[in-house]
Amino acid sequence: MESPKDPEAEAAAEERRQVRYHSLDALYRKELADHISSKRLVIILVIVAALSIASVYGALTGIKSAMDAAASGKGDSFDTTFMFLKLYTTSGNSIPSYMSLIALIGPFIGLILGFDAINSEKSNGTLNRLVSQPIYRDSIIVGKFLASATLITVMVFATGIAVGAAGFLFSGIKPDGEQIARVLIYLIYTIVYICFWLAMSMLFSVFTRHAATSALASIALWLFFAIFMSLLAGIIADGVYPVSTEYQQAVNALKNANLNTGLNRISPYYLYSEAASIIMNPAARAINAVSYAQLVGAISGYLSLGQSLLLVWPHLVGLLALTFVSFEISYVGFMRQEIRGN
Repeated sequence: MESPKDPEAEAAAEERRQVRYHSLDALYRKELADHISSKRLVIILVIVAALSIASVYGALTGIKSAMDAAASGKGDSFDTTFMFLKLYTTSGNSIPSYMSLIALIGPFIGLILGFDAINSEKSNGTLNRLVSQPIYRDSIIVGKFLASATLITVMVFATGIAVGAAGFLFSGIKPDGEQIARVLIYLIYTIVYICFWLAMSMLFSVFTRHAATSALASIALWLFFAIFMSLLAGIIADGVYPVSTEYQQAVNALKNANLNTGLNRISPYYLYSEAASIIMNPAARAINAVSYAQLVGAISGYLSLGQSLLLVWPHLVGLLALTFVSFEISYVGFMRQEIRGN
């Protein structure tokens, strides 16, 4: 039989839950207001606006050039299927596509919002005053993360919708339901991707004393994953499965490609880029290396939205896991730190 519940214990537990909720809500609103009134938000908005304008211009000029070349017979035939998605994936003359720009520049938004989330409070002495208030200590770091994640969500959806709306107004390209769904899912992947960099920058902010140190560490990690990880993966793959001779290419080519891809998937940059390319390009039918024998008899066509998601749902799980682990480490580190003596 269940023991009778103690009304006083239940009342005390309910009071603790209310205090935790109200403290988290108050800190969340405070951090959100601080972000909105800060000068760094202006910098982020300028970057995001320039990114959106450049990508729309590049996409429209790239689509027009490809269609003109196809019409004149000077270029390959231009596929007019899923034209709305091409607003996000087509690059112009020396202007990368929106998808390429957000993969490269998006992490900076997370880094800017989180690199001094904790250590700046310590340096200014405001963290001591925060923890002296009748609030739960974990509400501080959770509130900071949720406020920054909210800002990231608003900006990503605003820019994504703005790019599609501008493309529709200037070109008359109308999306159907599947294309809209693909764009929305792509934006969700983008939010998770940027939130990973937010969590990573907050981790460095917890374990470093100065904001400059955490900013440099975050940027160094981003450069490693965005640039050097692919080089390292290629070196390791060539060392394990060399392809320097014709015989080695015939024997090791597929193994080399699979190992290279597997190592690259350690990088969140690669995970996001691969997932985005599958979601925004229905013609992409595989994410691993494909042998010639597998291509024999294959029927060309487009994948449905559900089939595309079957290919890339592990990428979303991986990005969420990386984000959770990064934030959990920073959370545990923050909860164990001695603050009052700093």
